[in-house]
Amino acid sequence: MTTEFGALLRQLRDRVTPGDLGAREPEERKVPGLRREELAAYPGLSVDYVVRLEQGRSRNPSPQVVAALGRALRLVGVELDHFHRVAGQPPPSSGVVPGRISESVRRLLRRMADLPVGVYDAAWNPLTHNGPRVALLGDPPVGRDGNLAWALFALGDAPAVKHEWERVPYERAVAADLRAATARYPQDSSLRRLVADLRESSPVVADLWANPLPSPFIAHREVVAHPEFGELELECDVLVSPENDLRVVFHTAEPGSESARRLARLVAATA
Repeated sequence: MTTEFGALLRQLRDRVTPGDLGAREPEERKVPGLRREELAAYPGLSVDYVVRLEQGRSRNPSPQVVAALGRALRLVGVELDHFHRVAGQPPPSSGVVPGRISESVRRLLRRMADLPVGVYDAAWNPLTHNGPRVALLGDPPVGRDGNLAWALFALGDAPAVKHEWERVPYERAVAADLRAATARYPQDSSLRRLVADLRESSPVVADLWANPLPSPFIAHREVVAHPEFGELELECDVLVSPENDLRVVFHTAEPGSESARRLARLVAATA
């Protein structure tokens, strides 16, 4: 019977190409992804061993083998941690929240230069904000007050104001995301202190922590009273990047609206 690790290995193999491993791409390919022999060759394993792993006939790969396969499959961040856990190995992360912005997210920031965008780590500490984001909401404060979860639950989330019916699901999503981060990064003392302080100071967090529910991020509206460009009603979205476990928060305005025109002027002023 195929094990969970074998099924995951097969699934991940299907999304990597020989070109990803620096090999020449074949001219014709009937099936996507790597063949078993191509995957085996990269870390120097036998094809038979890869077959046995996928079929569940070899159930205890060594940490070295799992690490080598993870490199061949181009896994990083939370995906790599998950790969190790399914293999029955401790994840390679240090148990603390990563703070590096991946190159893919940097490319995304460059492509989204005409929108206010901020990037946060898994504990919701700010890592970078582009010019339009700073022009819209100001520079994030230094220290604890710059943490988005702390601002949301302890400081009232100024200067952006959310409609009440949209604030509640947003709070649930942030709390659920923070709770999941504490499970992924059990050695992060700063994250533990943040959660402890939030649970003590915020009845909302205390209640959400005691009654956890899976809550995905959905777009919500925020109203920003800008001192120069006036009131802007914007949609706020959150994208989660698995590589380095980042949260990309960005604002848009309804096309053709007055808020869209004001946002365009704000972005032009920062160019």
